[in-house]
Amino acid sequence: MGEISSHYPVLLIAAVSSRYADGLRWSAETASQAWGPIAIQSPAYEFTETGYYAATMGTELKKQFLVFDRLIDPAAIADTKHQSNQWEMDFRNGHAFPEERPINIDPGYISTAKLVLVTTKDRDHRIYLRDGIYAEVTLHYRGKTWESSRWTYPDYQRVDFQEFFSQCRELLKSKLRNRIS
Repeated sequence: MGEISSHYPVLLIAAVSSRYADGLRWSAETASQAWGPIAIQSPAYEFTETGYYAATMGTELKKQFLVFDRLIDPAAIADTKHQSNQWEMDFRNGHAFPEERPINIDPGYISTAKLVLVTTKDRDHRIYLRDGIYAEVTLHYRGKTWESSRWTYPDYQRVDFQEFFSQCRELLKSKLRNRIS
C-alpha cells in the first residue's frame, strides 16, 4: 500500500483572453489583488487558433498568461475558477461592451509534471473536483519538453506558449528548492 502524503505546492496560472487591452489589464489587477503579486506575465499573444469564442467575445482576441508568485495547494484550484467566473461577470456588468463576454479568465496550475486547467464543462477526459468544477491535464512534461494529448487545445500546443510554460516550470523548481533549503 502506498503512503499518503501531501502534494507539493504548485504555481497558480491564469489564461486571460480579451479583445480589449483594458480587459487584460483589469484582469491582472483584479487577480493580483486576490491571488498575490504576479511573478511572470506573458506577452499578449494573438489568439487565432479557434473561432469558438467569436460569437460571445468578438474577434481579434489576445491571450495573456499571468503566473503568481505565491505557491498554492493544488486542492484549492476549484476556488479560483469560482472567483474568476465572478470577475468575468463583474467586468461585463461594470462596462458597456457589445460582446456578451468581454473577458475570459481560465485559472489552472503548473507543477513540475503538468499544466492543469480548470473548467465548468464536463468531458470524458476531465475529473470532477467539487462545486461544479472539473480539471484536466492540458499538457504534461516529459523528456525536457511539453507534450499534448488528443484533447489539448490547439493554442496550448504552440511553441511560444510552451516556452513560456517552461519558464514557469523553472520558476517553480527554484521556489521548491528554496523551500527545502
